[in-house]
Amino acid sequence: MSSIAENRDDLYQAIKMAFDKILEDYSSIPEEYSRITGIEGNVKGTKISVGDTLAYLIGWGRLVLKWHNLKSNGHNIDFPETGYKWSELGRLAQNFQLQRRNWSYSDLIVEFKLTTADILLLVKSLDNQSLYGDSWYKKYSLGRMIQFNTYSPMKNMRAKVRRFKRDNQID
Repeated sequence: MSSIAENRDDLYQAIKMAFDKILEDYSSIPEEYSRITGIEGNVKGTKISVGDTLAYLIGWGRLVLKWHNLKSNGHNIDFPETGYKWSELGRLAQNFQLQRRNWSYSDLIVEFKLTTADILLLVKSLDNQSLYGDSWYKKYSLGRMIQFNTYSPMKNMRAKVRRFKRDNQID
């Protein structure tokens, strides 16, 4: 599979594989490390915690599900989210983190699992035409929008989480 999924099965496998890998990393981090800042944030010059990376991934996953739900019910979508422009994704990331700031690490992991399961169910429920046949947002298909906002962030955050683990000598 290339890094860009072109059909439902490839998209499903890409998300599942990225999820399984990052979940293994999250599962190896003791809770007492979960709120230590030391990971490069989404806003230049900021540092975030492992818990914040989970909140970020949950936020994007839930947003993708919201987009699909709105569009499926004939509603307009205020991309990327009401009150935010595409040029303000760092601020949106900080909002995702703020929304879940007081969640325990174990609750974040549970929510990440549930969110990813919902994304995978959505992917499985759609056919290739629905995912890749038509433009869904500007020139992008629904499949590409799902990949951009689930698989890609997981892959990116995994590199940051693994660096945090190395820096803190966590096996």
